[in-house]
Amino acid sequence: MFRTVTSPPLPADASDPPPIPAARADSTGHPRRALLIWVRVGMAHIHIDGAARFHLAAGQGVLIPADGWDHRAVLTEPGTVAFPLWLHPDDGSLPEPTRFDVPAERQDWLIQHYNLQVTPLSGGARFQDAITGLLRRPSGGESPLALPEMPRATGARAVAEQLIRNPALDLTVAQWATRALSSPRTLRRDFLADTGLTFEQWRLRNRLIAAVEFLAAGFDVGQVAARVGFASRNGFTRAFKERYGPTPHEFKRRLAAGSGSIDLTQRAALARRTGDLVRIVQGHGASAAPDPLPAARTPPHVNDRHVLTWMYRGSGYVDLGGTRYERPCGVATWIPADAEHVTGLRENSISLPLGEADTGDLRLTEPLQVRFSPAWTDYLMSCSVSARSGLQPDDYDPRHLLGLFAEQVAAQRALSVTMPADRDARKAAMDYLRRIGTSGEPADQDVSAAVHRAFREQTGMTFARWRYAARMRIARDLLDGGARPGAVARRVGYTHLPTFSAAFTRFHGLSAREYREREGRH
Repeated sequence: MFRTVTSPPLPADASDPPPIPAARADSTGHPRRALLIWVRVGMAHIHIDGAARFHLAAGQGVLIPADGWDHRAVLTEPGTVAFPLWLHPDDGSLPEPTRFDVPAERQDWLIQHYNLQVTPLSGGARFQDAITGLLRRPSGGESPLALPEMPRATGARAVAEQLIRNPALDLTVAQWATRALSSPRTLRRDFLADTGLTFEQWRLRNRLIAAVEFLAAGFDVGQVAARVGFASRNGFTRAFKERYGPTPHEFKRRLAAGSGSIDLTQRAALARRTGDLVRIVQGHGASAAPDPLPAARTPPHVNDRHVLTWMYRGSGYVDLGGTRYERPCGVATWIPADAEHVTGLRENSISLPLGEADTGDLRLTEPLQVRFSPAWTDYLMSCSVSARSGLQPDDYDPRHLLGLFAEQVAAQRALSVTMPADRDARKAAMDYLRRIGTSGEPADQDVSAAVHRAFREQTGMTFARWRYAARMRIARDLLDGGARPGAVARRVGYTHLPTFSAAFTRFHGLSAREYREREGRH
């Protein structure tokens, strides 16, 4: 049973988002894959073999097949959000580059498709319950559909996430190591140390789990063999039978003989929807209502870096340490490193990854959340595309998200305290609010006598008293949201719970625990 922590309020005076920079991507050093790119806002230019072939405005896209060119590049103008989508060779890609229009009712559907490609989520319990009885349980006793444990090391985890998204990728360990900025020896060591499986064992298990999902989605055995990376149908059949007991054909017969429908997993939904992409390009079936995105969740896992995700639509949650942190629409969440957790999405919801941060850059022990206003939607989408695809600004720096998030956190916290009107005093206040709980104990700030005077005259408190009041009022708001006193102490910069408890009691007249009990939160 999880305790539930609610999301923070919308900052009333949050700043407008920064401008979206121009971005570019090219095919150099990447596998040859069919590319579908569409523009949500702005303008993009597609170059093929050095010539500008397509100029795409908002609501337009182009599908470029995997063959027929030597070099491919995408350039976007400032203010543009363009989503790249990749197609499997068996998805019926067109023989030549083809421009198409994206109906308004299909745009969120395409963003869902992008989300499916970049987010390693699995299906819910209903899919596993429906399938497990048809397959032999592996000798280790685990569920036959349990995803292999994710490696924690940054490079190995990035490789694992790409293989979950596209099990057919058939790079060598040396090629994967180059893409992960690692070495073959380190990559092999990290997989074995973090998952208990060699790289080859991990990849095979992931491919076979994907095969089960694709077979359940209705693909035939030959299609599934190609989709999960087997060179021949016979090789696929031998591996499937060795792992699960029945052959793929036998498994499909058992599925057909069963009663009731089976919910698709996120990965299978992506494969089924790709055919719809081609029909949209061809101008067929675009008016059909898109299927809702099924609910999905990750397996329990641990990251070695903090991960930032943002709810674009619908709602989700993070389960960590016995607490469920709700993620409503508009909320961005830093998920702390070195903490086992599960992230989940409810039906028809979209959560986009925004980036990551090293533990040395951000101090976190539990999720940190802030709500962004709708004005930030396009900018945050551009951040997600930059973080998870090769379409990036020339000077892309993933650490810029730390500053943006800190500004929103400070604006949110400013709602809890009396803010001075003086420009310099307000800047000092925001600097302090920005650092609370994210960079160690907030240090005393060296401010001018004029700033001290502005605090006394405009807030009725000295600067030191104002800092104390800010921490205590923010602590109260966190307790109102369902957080425990120990977690709140860390969030407002106290290393020791007794010190925080004494400070909270002095300010509010009762302890943090007593405040929770009075408000009905236990």
